[in-house]
Amino acid sequence: MRILVTGGAGFIGSHYVRTMLEGGYPGFEEASVTVLDRLTYAGNRDNLPASHPRLTFVRGSVLDRRLLRSVVDGQDAVVHFAAESHVDRSIATAAAFVRTNVEGTQALLEACLAAGVERVVHVSTDEVYGSIEEGAWTEESPLSPNSPYAASKAASDLVALAYFRTHGVNVSITRCCNNYGPYQHPEKFIPRAVTNLLEGRPVPVYGDGRQVREWLHVDDHCRAVHRVLVHGRAGEVYHIGAGTPVPNLTLAHRLAELCGAGPEMIRHVTDRKGHDRRYALDQTKIETELGHRPLIPFERGLAETVEWYRDNPQWWKPLKEGDELP
Repeated sequence: MRILVTGGAGFIGSHYVRTMLEGGYPGFEEASVTVLDRLTYAGNRDNLPASHPRLTFVRGSVLDRRLLRSVVDGQDAVVHFAAESHVDRSIATAAAFVRTNVEGTQALLEACLAAGVERVVHVSTDEVYGSIEEGAWTEESPLSPNSPYAASKAASDLVALAYFRTHGVNVSITRCCNNYGPYQHPEKFIPRAVTNLLEGRPVPVYGDGRQVREWLHVDDHCRAVHRVLVHGRAGEVYHIGAGTPVPNLTLAHRLAELCGAGPEMIRHVTDRKGHDRRYALDQTKIETELGHRPLIPFERGLAETVEWYRDNPQWWKPLKEGDELP
């Protein structure tokens, strides 16, 4: 079995790759893994085992169609994590998100079609739905993205479904809630808060901090993606939720407690433009059809994540040098 993982040096992709190489997915213990990653600021070669005999690393972009043809050829399956993913950066520089997330997805699917790849999973986000006041989105809910990032992911989802319907590409889409865990870039909320606190700096919270998000450990996300890879149906969308809705302000206070800091370390800042108020995913489909449920309790996973950042400043401190985020 040969698996191509795009964006495999990033936070979620590298966790998926490490787990596969460690034999964490039954039936894939001997799989050969090729990682394609451009190594932007969010990709880190150190996230992957340097000399694993079943790992091939290729530095390059999903926008490089010639490279894609050579990398995709001979692969049995492709898991597509590669994406620009930070909402704040998309507000400032949307063009890069459209290029990578939309054009890059189309280029990858075209290469998969030409090479006859048997299976593709396109990894997406709950943000494509916009904001929901109450209840939860199902996989049939209309797409209504509000940020340039979310719009680019919604477009990439539609491209993936078009390649299934037009060309018969065996592709499934996953849409996940907010992730957390080790190796997450400190631009994201939890590692930003934790690393700031460990440096004695305040935690920035947008607006009133009452935006509600679900939080899922990266290991539970990757297990679900792999379950979809193996058992998911072509042309289908699967939600990967957590069932743990938490207001941002509540989470900031909990992180302060875990870092031994007080509420005075919470700083409210000007709200993000077009900030979505609440996300919520209905997980019925993936639970009943594929038998997936998250296993890591939020409190345990959160505490372990804080400890990882406490124990690994050599990993995250260089990433914050010259960082303009608060």
